Amino acid sequence: MKIKVIIEKGVDGYFVARCPSLKSCWSQGRTEEEALENIKEAIQLYLEPDEDLVENYSGPRK
Repeated sequence: MKIKVIIEKGVDGYFVARCPSLKSCWSQGRTEEEALENIKEAIQLYLEPDEDLVENYSGPRK
C-alpha cells in the first residue's frame, strides 16, 4: 500500500509530516529524515486495528 506523505518545514524549524488521506495522522522531526521515520510509525499505529473494537464486534446490524 502506498500512502502519500507531505513534509514541510515549520516556522519553528521542525519538519512536519502529514498524510492527506489519513485525517489527523501527522508527526514531526528535527530533520526531514526524522520526520519521515516518525510518520512511518504514526501510519502503522493509525492503521492498526483497535483491539477493543475487534473483540466487541458482533457482526452487522440487521
